[in-house]
Amino acid sequence: MTTKNIHGKVIELLRGDIANQPDMDCVVNAANAQLRTGGGVAGAIHRAAGPELEEECRPLAPIRPGEAVITAAYNLPNRYVIHCLGPVYGSDKPEADLLAACYRNALRLAEENNIESITFPAISTGAFGYPVEEAARVALRTILGELPGLSTVKKIRFVFFHPSDLKTHEQVLEKLGKE
Repeated sequence: MTTKNIHGKVIELLRGDIANQPDMDCVVNAANAQLRTGGGVAGAIHRAAGPELEEECRPLAPIRPGEAVITAAYNLPNRYVIHCLGPVYGSDKPEADLLAACYRNALRLAEENNIESITFPAISTGAFGYPVEEAARVALRTILGELPGLSTVKKIRFVFFHPSDLKTHEQVLEKLGKE
């Protein structure tokens, strides 16, 4: 695990199960437009949360790339789930702007709902095909840019399923810290 303290906030990068982060107020779902269960992160979160999550999501859908909505977490060990629709790489343009909007909108919802700790996956890097290193640069640059304006959010965690995704994000964070 990598931990950095920046602007009075804690940023953590670790390998694990995003649906099992009991010390965090909120998890972010790498959602599909219909906010339904699927593979990857969305499947893991929906399976752990139970059918009530999909029920609450139904009237909130569809969402567009870059948008985010918030729901209860049901059987997850968290209070909230923020659902973000990341861009499909090569299809949704401009990809970097839409991906950055996911992180900004999730943090905005976190602030509005007095969430102190939030867990992100690597949005759009699975089935949506966003190259991991490029997505890591967008995600971490956006998060670092938002830190000074956050008043409620104190801890931001990234959780990765694949060890290589963790390593890539650690390297990108290290590089960004030197800019």
